[in-house]
Amino acid sequence: MCGIAGIVWRGRAAEPTDLNRSAALLRHRGPDGEGYFTRGPFAMVHTRLSIIDLAGGAQPLLSDDGRLAVVANGEIYNHLELRRELETQGRVFATHSDCEAILHAYARDHFSFVERLNGMFAFALYDDARQRLVLARDRLGIKPLFYACLPDRFVFASELKALLPLLPWVPGIHAPALSQFLHNQFNTGRETILSGIHRVGPGEIIEIDGDLQLHTRRYWTPLDIVPRDVDPETAEGEFDALFGQVMREHIRSDVPFGLFLSGGNDSAILLAALTQLQSQPVRTFSIGYTDAAMGDELDAAERMAALFGSRHTSFRLDRSAVFRRIPHTVWAADELMRDYACLPTSALSEAAGHELKVVFSGEGGDEAFGGYGRYRQHPLVFMLKNLMAPGSGGFRTRSHWKGRWSRRLLGPALRQQRRAARGPFVAAWRATPPAWTHLQRCQYTDLVTALPDNLLVKADRMMMGFALEGRVPFLDHRLVEFGLSLPDALKADGRQTKILLRRWAARHIPADHLYQRKRGFHVPVDEWLSGSFLDRMEQKLTGNMAVAEWFNSARLPELFHRQRTRRGASREIFSLLQFAIWHYLFVEQPGLRPTADEDPLDWLG
Repeated sequence: MCGIAGIVWRGRAAEPTDLNRSAALLRHRGPDGEGYFTRGPFAMVHTRLSIIDLAGGAQPLLSDDGRLAVVANGEIYNHLELRRELETQGRVFATHSDCEAILHAYARDHFSFVERLNGMFAFALYDDARQRLVLARDRLGIKPLFYACLPDRFVFASELKALLPLLPWVPGIHAPALSQFLHNQFNTGRETILSGIHRVGPGEIIEIDGDLQLHTRRYWTPLDIVPRDVDPETAEGEFDALFGQVMREHIRSDVPFGLFLSGGNDSAILLAALTQLQSQPVRTFSIGYTDAAMGDELDAAERMAALFGSRHTSFRLDRSAVFRRIPHTVWAADELMRDYACLPTSALSEAAGHELKVVFSGEGGDEAFGGYGRYRQHPLVFMLKNLMAPGSGGFRTRSHWKGRWSRRLLGPALRQQRRAARGPFVAAWRATPPAWTHLQRCQYTDLVTALPDNLLVKADRMMMGFALEGRVPFLDHRLVEFGLSLPDALKADGRQTKILLRRWAARHIPADHLYQRKRGFHVPVDEWLSGSFLDRMEQKLTGNMAVAEWFNSARLPELFHRQRTRRGASREIFSLLQFAIWHYLFVEQPGLRPTADEDPLDWLG
């Protein structure tokens, strides 16, 4: 796991110094080394977190004739198989790095080479013969990659904060993205929160030539997955073989690894698999809370740790410890994304990062195998929701901001964008093939919106904020293809979710754990937003210039009064707090870096 950045100039030569500030801002992703490549107008930098080939895997990696160079972030899990195949075709490897397989696969076939890579990755490859820079991102968007194209330059980076020094000015806020953040919890698609900065899409390749012309294509999409009819026994056998192969590839590492263990099924399944695949006890970490009425999952997690004999550590955080992580999580996330789970994930990542470089986590199991309760509502409920908010089959129809606060607090630019906030969900829904079921459409909509731009932002950025690589086996594209293709009866019905996965896991995990009610990775923010902290926050936000520019600050006292007297306004308040901190860190004072222990109210500008 690493950080990458680069620049292509029009009409001038590139220098390594062009990328110095970006490299410094990516060092948290790669503290173990730094390498530069320049050739004419092209320049790339790589900050390394060494996981495989610790001695010889420094990047950039070059072909033996120097005509190809690559900088990569992520892991190519099938690199051993690719290496054997490519060596029989005459390719000579200079290192044992998994990422060198990218270079040689491209040399053999520069069009379809990415389709041969199993892994999580975002990379930039320079081709001297074609005078092109090739950017690619993994199929599900596990690893991030951003870019901007100006008249005189093309720039890219693993994170927004590292891309900003490559621009001649600080971009303005993109109003549609800010609206999506407020109503959907995140913004998704090509456009980011900063105008003119874009995401390389999941499963996408972009080629840039010396004239700064962009050539974009998709090499993978879930829309190509064909639904099939398969009986439970056959599906269970197929899953057993496929999951075993995926896990054997995912444990390839030259450093020790651990597991984030929640109280749910997906991490318990990973713990069972990892226990079988290594002789030493698995290192596991879990988290809960000390001063909250809301329950946590620590008891269930600790039960699984004891069952499988893992070397386990549990943490319990109080309100102060959680809230003091807010500035760092906003900085680490780059993008505005209101997922409270970022806070405990940050704490787990910091703790695990003190002793490990790699952890496994269970993201993706719900999307691939139909695990969310929102997938199994009664058809009449979906029908009524679709009547009220048409376009997505009654799925993802509600705003995270209550209507009264949208009407009272949003400024003119945000009110204008209100109706468009659901656009990405509607577009995803309408893109699905007619033969797909309602459940498959729900899965696809999440796979191309909330997964890459919410859930995986949390997983990648919170962990990499502490130089920790996160591996997510359930998001191996082969498992996603398998899960999405299954008939609905093996995924969810009116009473249960993840039917096949639970059936398979019953050989390893007790039934009372497998069939417990899903609780999720909750954080008691609504319960904790109270007292003097809330009073101070109201005073700070009411006088905040960024908040005043986009919101009606005069109505903020009503919002805070509601939280004090009846609660239930925490989403809106927390969104405003995040926005004010983000604006200070990325617009007003870009380059600042909070520690993991700060009073959030000190970072409101």
